[in-house]
Amino acid sequence: MGEFFLEVFEWIQTLSPLAVYVAILVIAYGENVLPPVPGDMIVVLGGYLAGTGSLNIGIVIGLATLGGALGFMTMYAFGHMIGGAVMDPDRLKWIPKRRVRRAQEWLRMWGYGVIAANRFLSGLRSVISITVGMANMSVWKTILWSTVSSAVWTCLIAFLGFKVGENWQVVSVWIRQYGQAIGIAIVIFIVAQVIRYRLNIKRNGDGEDGGGRVDAVVG
Repeated sequence: MGEFFLEVFEWIQTLSPLAVYVAILVIAYGENVLPPVPGDMIVVLGGYLAGTGSLNIGIVIGLATLGGALGFMTMYAFGHMIGGAVMDPDRLKWIPKRRVRRAQEWLRMWGYGVIAANRFLSGLRSVISITVGMANMSVWKTILWSTVSSAVWTCLIAFLGFKVGENWQVVSVWIRQYGQAIGIAIVIFIVAQVIRYRLNIKRNGDGEDGGGRVDAVVG
């Protein structure tokens, strides 16, 4: 984590429990709207503070889940509103077009499964919500699966913070390493799909050529 965010988290620990709960909700929401916001780490911190008895782990998980789901739906609404303008190279340049295209490809392959897994897809989670909105996918199903995804991920990292105690900052290293591993896995998967696609085209093309030669001979 950057020095700035470390200072912010140290300051948060000096606040009253109610103020920390509000911070968890706001930061968990903000992560979806402003991806540089370290939403995961405020949840880990909340888990740690729950381990010390300062907070309630159930409330931490509930607020972080709510914030994550609300943030996802906010960007869903944004994607629905602007539609295809997202991919216009001269507009909304702050949105990573390549990641949006990648998210679109995943949605075509797995549909709502991508929403269910979005919290675990480091590097894509920030654009999945926009892409889902662009695709006009069902609001209620999107709410359901984004909430489920947020809840499962939040439970995992909150309990990590709860368990590691004062070493809660080490979880940021684990999350970063996890993100790198997922990023590599995504790249490998995409490359494999491209190779498979090209091999299928080549195989089909060879079959057509072969059929033409046979017809010519028979004729």
